[in-house]
Amino acid sequence: MSAPQPNKIPVHEVDLNATKKRIHPKFIKGFYQNIRLVVMYSLLAIFLILPWLRFHGRQAIWFDVPTQHYYIFGMTFLTQDFYFLAVFAIIAAFTLFMVTVFAGRVWCGYACPQTIWTHLYQHVEKWVLGERNKRIKFDKSPMGPKKIAKRSLIYFIWFVLSAITAATFVSYVAGTDYLYGSWQMIGFIPFPDWPTWIWVSMFIFTFATYANAGYMREQMCIQICPYGRFQSVMFDKDTLIVSYDYERGEPRGARKKGTHPENLGDCIDCTMCVQVCPTGIDIRDGLQVACIQCAACVDACNEIMDEVGYPRGLIRYTTERQLAEKEPSKVLRPRLFAYLTLLAVLCGGVVYALTDRVPLEIDIRRDRNQLSSVNQQ
Repeated sequence: MSAPQPNKIPVHEVDLNATKKRIHPKFIKGFYQNIRLVVMYSLLAIFLILPWLRFHGRQAIWFDVPTQHYYIFGMTFLTQDFYFLAVFAIIAAFTLFMVTVFAGRVWCGYACPQTIWTHLYQHVEKWVLGERNKRIKFDKSPMGPKKIAKRSLIYFIWFVLSAITAATFVSYVAGTDYLYGSWQMIGFIPFPDWPTWIWVSMFIFTFATYANAGYMREQMCIQICPYGRFQSVMFDKDTLIVSYDYERGEPRGARKKGTHPENLGDCIDCTMCVQVCPTGIDIRDGLQVACIQCAACVDACNEIMDEVGYPRGLIRYTTERQLAEKEPSKVLRPRLFAYLTLLAVLCGGVVYALTDRVPLEIDIRRDRNQLSSVNQQ
């Protein structure tokens, strides 16, 4: 790769070929990975637990589509209240835009459901097959009884996780009482007594989860997700992104431990940053659309820098202004203020509308015409 232009972070054109080989990232520990794990699995736990919460004798969050009643703790919404859904979607979109302007694609690396389930499914492979090298070797090995057995075990666990995910999704609509309490006996075997729409929903969510987390994985982030496409146009010179310090690291090359040749930079070309990347990119090639800013490369590089005795931060969260232009970053800037102001207005409007909302309003008016008469003969 050629040297970057002055005052500019290099941008790399990622290979968008959807037939690329399966990626087996190496799992590491570190400051950012600890934060990432806590955030991801806390969100996963919230998703699984919420349908089981009760409020005033009813499921706390229940979107009862058949009766067109939607319960969120103490509030009941009807079909005519769907404008709230549009407002909530707008608030979520602008919140995502604000986070992107400030911290780049951090949503993808820490909170996106695709990332969470993919990470979970890859841990299943690690539990069955072992570390990264063993998984790669397993993929290249010829098909045999042992390989079929291990693949079957992985696919079965994936299916169970997909079914649990689907049942949780459906329970938000059907209700946990009905979904898990309706059974019928077919012979001596208990079987769920569900209507057709529940069976169809279970199949769709199970298949989608299995396909996305088990097979699509990083391709969903690179090929399909629209956020990964347009997020780059929202960046500015003060957006916090994961970057490789090209000036400090190049020219890269191997060296003996404890030495620092004058003709080489700090990068020892260990490729550890590539091995831990969940999308399989090389962050040293520059800014690229496939980077989900999970900071796995940051933790991996810092660990290597500690081992060879070099300062941390060869790969780090930084901004283009700070890294390329050598100037302090501007945290408070007009675009960020604009998003904050807009979100404050939207949230304030929603709070006012919810507090001023009348759940049931009835107008009784007397009919001016004669209501009835009695004729006597």
